[in-house]
Amino acid sequence: MLKGISPVISPELLKILAEMGHGDEIVLSDAHFPAHAFHSKVVRADGLGVDTMLKGIIPLFELDSYATPVIMMAAVPGDTLDPSVESRYRAALDNYSGEIERMERYAFYERARKAYAVVCCGELAKYGNIIIKKGVTPIC
Repeated sequence: MLKGISPVISPELLKILAEMGHGDEIVLSDAHFPAHAFHSKVVRADGLGVDTMLKGIIPLFELDSYATPVIMMAAVPGDTLDPSVESRYRAALDNYSGEIERMERYAFYERARKAYAVVCCGELAKYGNIIIKKGVTPIC
């Protein structure tokens, strides 16, 4: 057990977060996302909401300041988004107030294929997938 690290962060996920470099992206997917079909590096976090996982990651993870660091899936035409999902995620990202890029479903899938890893959460909200881009960690 390590001090200051959320218990939702598994040793496998901690290793992945440490390996990632500036500009690398990680997908936190909802329970509906076909994670294993799109990526070979999948960490299971069944039973945990994406917002819970974001709260655990954000103290360890600097968001990119050179590009939009938060990407979410856009609703399919004719469908609607639940605005509370974005609100929960912003709050979990330490009240992130920056831009959130919305990406068409199949473009999001392509972006997910290029991510460093996918964390498959137990999130049940529709369009509950998010990609975060790692930035440069400031010198303490």
